[in-house]
Amino acid sequence: MSEFSTVSTPDELLAVAVRVAREAAATARRMRDEAIGDVQTKSTDTDVVTAADKAVERQVVDALLAERPGDGVLGEEYGDSVTVAPGAVRWILDPIDGTVNYLYGLPQYAVSLAAERDGVVVAGVVVNAATGDEWTATLGGGAWRDGRRLTGSARTTLDQTLVGTGFGYDPRRRAHQGAVLARLITRVRDIRRLGAAALDLCLVAEGTLDAYYEKGLNLWDHAAGGLIAAEAGLTVAGLSGEPAGKPMLVAAPPAIFPALHDALVELDAAGGP
Repeated sequence: MSEFSTVSTPDELLAVAVRVAREAAATARRMRDEAIGDVQTKSTDTDVVTAADKAVERQVVDALLAERPGDGVLGEEYGDSVTVAPGAVRWILDPIDGTVNYLYGLPQYAVSLAAERDGVVVAGVVVNAATGDEWTATLGGGAWRDGRRLTGSARTTLDQTLVGTGFGYDPRRRAHQGAVLARLITRVRDIRRLGAAALDLCLVAEGTLDAYYEKGLNLWDHAAGGLIAAEAGLTVAGLSGEPAGKPMLVAAPPAIFPALHDALVELDAAGGP
């Protein structure tokens, strides 16, 4: 099995991801009432993790490794399962992206699952566990929702752009991000903060949001959603020629990206704690 797991096509990997993510989303929905009674904190008192985060991650890891024992899994709660060989697949999982929304019953929380080979994400799915909405992409195969190919927003000017963003859990980082936002909001149509980076990226891919930026994202936050946005034709990158990553991720149509990028550089959006 492990021999064949290294040669699967992106479409085959996506089929596995979709099946496993749908089952995980069903578990997250089913567990919600009991899971929110068992809440712990991580980096700060506002950075929460529920019993469901851990149970969903364990379910996904077990399902993937039972079917594809030669693969590795990087999950938010338990880290890397194994070190994968060159050419092998590593799955990147956020079991519940938007845990605070989950805790409060807000319908924006998602299972995000991507397949990566040699550092390149080749397939990804994001399932809104609250609603069942689903977005998928394969490298070179486009981004899709309900059989519709996604092409992002047709907006061309920053002042007419609806921008999504998010905030870190460290109070000092939040203060810096809030200061950036206070100056950016006068240059755009408006700002939205939904609380789930994977869903933000999918909404940008389908054009419900025009653009998105955030500092401090981990790989599991954006692996699947970033591929979906990029395959929808968006520019997904960091600032000043850097790749998208923890210092900054910006996702915007090519017509908007330069102006948003320059504004974020000017406002030192990647700075601060």
